[in-house]
Amino acid sequence: MRPPPAVDTTRINSEIRALQVRVIDNDGKQLGVMPVRDALNMATERMLDLVEVAPNANPPVCRLMDYGKYLFEKQKRERENRKAQKVIEIKEVRLRPKTDEHDIQVVINKIRKFTKEGAKVRVRIRFRGREIQHPEVAHDLLTRVARDVAETTVVEAMPQFDGRSMIMLLAPPASTT
Repeated sequence: MRPPPAVDTTRINSEIRALQVRVIDNDGKQLGVMPVRDALNMATERMLDLVEVAPNANPPVCRLMDYGKYLFEKQKRERENRKAQKVIEIKEVRLRPKTDEHDIQVVINKIRKFTKEGAKVRVRIRFRGREIQHPEVAHDLLTRVARDVAETTVVEAMPQFDGRSMIMLLAPPASTT
């Protein structure tokens, strides 16, 4: 779900409240300080908008530009930045203290696959009934899993209790992320 769009508080054309403004044309050349009415007339002559770019300056700085084109370029840059972001996914594999050898090997192969894809992996050992009285069994199993996948992963969080589970977090090595 995307966050709501930020409210744009940039004042344009008749929304500008200052009496005098410093005007910059669309090429970046300073035109000087002038009354807002004159700056608006200049903008309409050139078929551009008067946009307040530095409202806190004294006098406020306004720029002559095509505001619609400016907004489009800004949205395009934001879209490109969102595409460039890498979302780190956390996958989870579950084991039990009594998990058989072959099943442990299957989980180890899954962990290798997930970290090659760039995801972090949460390894969870769930306790049932009286199994929780022997946490050393789960701790040994987690350290063994970490040792077996050491060539493709880095232990990001050591084994720790979370309710009736023991959890360890594995991540791909820093060079691949």
